[in-house]
Amino acid sequence: MKLFVLSVGETIYSTQRLVDEAEERGHEVRVINHTKCSVYLGKGRPQIIFNNENIIDWADAIIPRIGASVTRHGAAIVKEFEMNGVFSTARSLGILRAYNKVRTLQIMNRKNIPIPQTVFSTDAKSIKEQIELLGGPPIIIKLQEGTQGLGVILAETKKSAKSIMDTFYNMNTSFMMQEFIEESNGEDIRAIVVGNKVVAAMKRKGEMGEFRSNIHRGGTGEVADITDKEVRIALRAAKYLGLPVAGVDMIRSRRGPLLIEVNASPGFQGVEAYTKVNIAEHVVKFLEKNVRQKFQKRTR
Repeated sequence: MKLFVLSVGETIYSTQRLVDEAEERGHEVRVINHTKCSVYLGKGRPQIIFNNENIIDWADAIIPRIGASVTRHGAAIVKEFEMNGVFSTARSLGILRAYNKVRTLQIMNRKNIPIPQTVFSTDAKSIKEQIELLGGPPIIIKLQEGTQGLGVILAETKKSAKSIMDTFYNMNTSFMMQEFIEESNGEDIRAIVVGNKVVAAMKRKGEMGEFRSNIHRGGTGEVADITDKEVRIALRAAKYLGLPVAGVDMIRSRRGPLLIEVNASPGFQGVEAYTKVNIAEHVVKFLEKNVRQKFQKRTR
């Protein structure tokens, strides 16, 4: 196969792992910085220009590694590849859905996937009522488009919650509120979905006194022994968002596992280090299978 890894840097761990595994299996791989790509539409066929070259017909498949700061442009580049018949490990719509936490939770709620109690609003005058909908403090306040634990705040009193929410409203910043699941004890589960299988799962735990479990925030990890219900939640979440490859984050509560977030470009470093599972190889094999099936349909 000829593969593009859409990534802002060749030395990023996950990008390099994908390149190494693909080349190890005999494929031709190029890393394309999607932020440097331009799309030409109008006369004739569409073009995707990178370094003065039209690359739209080069690749058989793409692996989008789209960061939060350039999600919309990255998704637009993925969409152009999709419309020209290039297979992708993440649909452009799925990338956009996962980027917005509220949109993700709306879809999950519609599909009866359990989530924490959540409130979002633009009414600064009903802060008290919004807090009461969640049963009062402590509550979690999250930016709708944050990553790696950034923009996630624990408000332990009504006064602090109101102060934080007032600030976000005045900054015209989109956020949401969720119930605080105390029994989760600063832990969550990151399940890596590839195709129709959870290939690895890691339990992440925050530093002492830290309610956020992100490895980037100083958390630690270990292999997670996940339940059948957690596997089903992860697979259904990835399917409904249109993400054949995804990282699905869940917390464990007294009423069972709750989905909190889906990542369209999950990092491999922590998961591979703690679980010893070769995530990159699973992704490349998934591409091999699907691109092969695509070519077989064309030649029938």
